[in-house]
Amino acid sequence: MNKGLKIFGILTSIGMLIVLLQGSIVTKTDSGDGCGETWPLCFGEFVPSSPALATLIEYSHRLVSGLVGLMVVILAIWAVKKLPHIRETKFWALMAVLFIIFQGLMGAAAVVFGHSNIVLALHFGISAISFATVLLLTTLAFEDGKRKPAPRVKMGFRRYLFFVLAYSYAVIYSGAYVKHTGSTYACEQFPHCGEVATFGFQAGVQMTHRIAAIVLVVLLFILFIQAFRYRYESKILAGSGLSAFMLILVQAAAGVAIVYFPDAYLAAALTHTLVITFVFTLLCYMAMIVTRNRAY
Repeated sequence: MNKGLKIFGILTSIGMLIVLLQGSIVTKTDSGDGCGETWPLCFGEFVPSSPALATLIEYSHRLVSGLVGLMVVILAIWAVKKLPHIRETKFWALMAVLFIIFQGLMGAAAVVFGHSNIVLALHFGISAISFATVLLLTTLAFEDGKRKPAPRVKMGFRRYLFFVLAYSYAVIYSGAYVKHTGSTYACEQFPHCGEVATFGFQAGVQMTHRIAAIVLVVLLFILFIQAFRYRYESKILAGSGLSAFMLILVQAAAGVAIVYFPDAYLAAALTHTLVITFVFTLLCYMAMIVTRNRAY
């Protein structure tokens, strides 16, 4: 059932993942100015002449983003036509289209109107939401005809889940802000920052993110414990809670690796980016599950 939609959803999800990683590479390699201040062309040219490495990185990101953006719109329309009987379809289709457009506009604005650390950090946050919407649309295609009754969860659990979801987005933003303010190596130790005498703005940004990230680990552990209580009603809910907690440990390990293994910075940083995106997507999926039935 819906074989074509499933395949296209997988391809679009992979495309979104590539866009996400490309954007991270653009940031990690400081290639944001690789095409100057022109958009969508590169230095006013459709095909850049004698491009530097930064130009190739930035322009390839733009081209792939444009192609994948078109795929997202097609996926959303296709899903609405094929899955109108699923309650969540229209919502996630609308969110997918809105956020992929918003993501593109923010990227263009950053190039044309100058780089703002706040806007650039938000650009990554929007990318994470875009990836989640596409993956959830694809998930709906696979669930069609195979869905089990949704678990009835307590209102307290729902509220806590949505709180953790919102908090995780704040942590994602703070992590992106660390990079865009040049604060990655403001603290050369972990978990503390080092000498108080050297503590400044960048160290403050770094420590704020670290504290927020540590709190997120604790929150996700509590979420897993609570979700595990519903293991008999929903193995998927309990499994998603466990997966989110395990992934956040990998996320934390990648963050520590950035500090102590600078030679492996790019690999650790990309892992850091990828894993937190999956954690956020899992939380979105859990939120979708628990809202399928009324809470008691």
